[in-house]
Amino acid sequence: MTGRARDLLTPADGQKPRELAVGGFRIMASARREIMSIETSPGDPRAKELIGVRAGGASRRALAETLGDIEGSPLFQLLDDFAGASLVAGWIWSRWIEDWFSRTNRSAASSTAGRNGVMDNICTGFAAGASSFLPDGSPDNINQSNAEVGPLENPDDAVGWHIMPHQSGPQKRRARRIDLWREGGLIKVDAGFQDAGSTPNGGRTAVHEYQVYAEIDEASMTLSALQALPLILPYRECPGASVKASRLVGQPVAGLRQSVLDELAGTNGCTHLNDVLRGLADVPLLSKLLP
Repeated sequence: MTGRARDLLTPADGQKPRELAVGGFRIMASARREIMSIETSPGDPRAKELIGVRAGGASRRALAETLGDIEGSPLFQLLDDFAGASLVAGWIWSRWIEDWFSRTNRSAASSTAGRNGVMDNICTGFAAGASSFLPDGSPDNINQSNAEVGPLENPDDAVGWHIMPHQSGPQKRRARRIDLWREGGLIKVDAGFQDAGSTPNGGRTAVHEYQVYAEIDEASMTLSALQALPLILPYRECPGASVKASRLVGQPVAGLRQSVLDELAGTNGCTHLNDVLRGLADVPLLSKLLP
């Protein structure tokens, strides 16, 4: 896995955007999503302490204990996202291999999701009795909804995204952005999130996509309004998590990495929407970079 991130300031007076911070990693992970090797940019020797840690709650706890002092940096956000991005990564084979599900069931990767492969009530989309289960009670990883999507880059905004290598063959990409600005005593936020990958016909298909709008009181740094829009999701029950996200209104934004897990656990949340919302914890630090 390769991760890239940056903080970019776009001046309101039309001057050239300024890059404020960058981060990156290169991780080799096992089929069970254990970190086998890791390199980071900027380099940090403490990252080696994450070797052997498995993606998920364990990797996030280890990250907080090892590199918690760089929380709010592009590198920390990338490493925090390793858990969710690696969980979805294997989905890309469904675009390329006809019998991908049976192959997955024969591999170690089959037990990395949910509670060692048990998905009942793990999230809104996998609530007991949902369309995400087959008649025998096993997860239906074949009949997932997805949609063809265009390129992330906008030719009219060449610096809107950092450079992303062209993908060919079975490659999956998680892309996210958090745009914020000041307006009337509020910090306004427009956040986007997409899990997509390359297809044999040269296009791109997405399996998860959300857009989130938030308003944050600048004086108290608490969440005063939140709207989560589900755009592309694999099962018909999945969008139900977006309504429950409003439970976070009134919460201190800096604490969202934990409060999201507390308020939107299990069938109250969506694993991927939770990832979007947890990332908003960086807004207080990012807002300090605004003029």
